[in-house]
Amino acid sequence: MGSWNSVSLEVLYNVFGWIAFVLWSISFYPQVVLNFRRKSVVGLNFDFVVLNLTKHSSYLIYNVFMFFSSAVQRQYHRRYGSNEMIPVAANDVAFSTHAVALTAFTLFQIAIYDRGNQKVSKTAIAIVTVAWLSVAVCVFVAFPKHSWLFLVSCFNTLQVVMTVIKYIPQAVMNFRRKSTIGFSIGNILLDLFGGLTNYGQMAVQSIDQHSWVNFYGNIGKTLLSLVSIFFDILFIVQHYVLYPSRKEVASLDFDVTPRDIEGC
Repeated sequence: MGSWNSVSLEVLYNVFGWIAFVLWSISFYPQVVLNFRRKSVVGLNFDFVVLNLTKHSSYLIYNVFMFFSSAVQRQYHRRYGSNEMIPVAANDVAFSTHAVALTAFTLFQIAIYDRGNQKVSKTAIAIVTVAWLSVAVCVFVAFPKHSWLFLVSCFNTLQVVMTVIKYIPQAVMNFRRKSTIGFSIGNILLDLFGGLTNYGQMAVQSIDQHSWVNFYGNIGKTLLSLVSIFFDILFIVQHYVLYPSRKEVASLDFDVTPRDIEGC
């Protein structure tokens, strides 16, 4: 089992980790509050939320088993070395748990608030179905040989794929509407700083251990931040540069057609 060489770096690692947890966790609330104040979810892409729930659910499963399962940890050490530290921290588990709860609550808001003519696309439903069927295949492959690290890695891979896919419907929807009204930029700004802080946490561990295994040993966490930062920057450009809010816009109820959603 790996251990810290520097107490100060260990403290810094935990500080970065919990700052990332706070930023990422708070990032869910601007959209929830915006939905509540408007009593409407028009402008929020439902595909984004549905895909996000699958993403965070798979990431939660990965984090929980990597952090708590001794069997998974033993297989991790056999693969990457007994001196390597587990690449999942307590703040990762806490964030995933909170993310699943808040994303599920956002879906609840979609169910009770004004949706206009928006709906979840058949494409999103198909993607989610294929995603969980793929995980089911991984389960059948892993169980006979007790390949638990392989199994949790499947969930980690799934969350990376869903991270890439989930942002696309909202980005396309903003482009077609030429507006970001209804989609909170607050969560994007917090998500961006959370991603940067997450990289800081991983870098601190690598510096202390004189090894970059935690980056490629937990490629899901590495790519999660990278992809999130890319799309966060895209949304920021859309909101502040391409489609800035205009004072003369009196209504938030834009005409979002089924074609806008289905094509995402």
